[in-house]
Amino acid sequence: MGGKSWLNLKWVERQPMKVKILVGVLILGFCLVGLRHLMKYDNGFPLFMASQFIHLSGIIILIFKLIKTKTCSGLSLKSQELTAIVMATRTYCSFEVEEHALTLLGSAIFLSTLWVIYMIRFKLKPTYSKELDSMPLYSMVVPPAILAVLIHPHIDHRLLIRIVWSFSLYLAAVSVLPQLRLMQNAKMVEPFTAYYVFALGVARFLNCGSWIIHIYETGGRYLMFSGNWTQLWVLMVILSEFVHTFILADFCYYYLKSVMYQQLLLELSSSSYSLGRGKNI
Repeated sequence: MGGKSWLNLKWVERQPMKVKILVGVLILGFCLVGLRHLMKYDNGFPLFMASQFIHLSGIIILIFKLIKTKTCSGLSLKSQELTAIVMATRTYCSFEVEEHALTLLGSAIFLSTLWVIYMIRFKLKPTYSKELDSMPLYSMVVPPAILAVLIHPHIDHRLLIRIVWSFSLYLAAVSVLPQLRLMQNAKMVEPFTAYYVFALGVARFLNCGSWIIHIYETGGRYLMFSGNWTQLWVLMVILSEFVHTFILADFCYYYLKSVMYQQLLLELSSSSYSLGRGKNI
């Protein structure tokens, strides 16, 4: 084990789950308040853009891993394919509504993800753990598609744009699940993969924060669109953001813990992550 951690997590580890959840909620609350005061704006768009930049940085980490190690071990092809679908649909919508900055950034993430998919499918195929990447794609794609058709906003855009946009938001909430399932099946996480998933966690927190801050800034009016279906859509989007953030929060906690103890994440159980010892990150 490396040097002594600057933050002792043993007290947190000894506490009941309710106390851990309360501590986590308080920390997230303080982070949101800090972001609110650091960034003076009347909506959550800049925070959403920041989340996309962090997502892009995670993809760059993956590209660096593939080039340096010549292996795609530990990466889920299915998560990358789901991410490509999310970014393709999101970029299409941003192009249609003339959000040029978001279109450019989304295109960069989409093309980078396509490159990662190409490397896994063709160049580095012998190192891909197909048997561990076991989550079926249809179970990830079909429910969001059905939800998008049934529940989408009633705003001043074509019906297709509203459905596709909703689909991208719903699918994004579950796109990381195949990657987490692969890591659980493999019972280990390589450093570059851990960095990538942590970047996704930070991006998801910022994205979720942008919705929360936007609702706060509008005094809750964002929840009161005309039409019950639109109100239901907003609630569904917020729920999907919380689900995605919660999915990644557990991994991010143990990732930070491993960094503080200067250890490598090695073993994952089906219910929790455990730390391997003896290697430095």
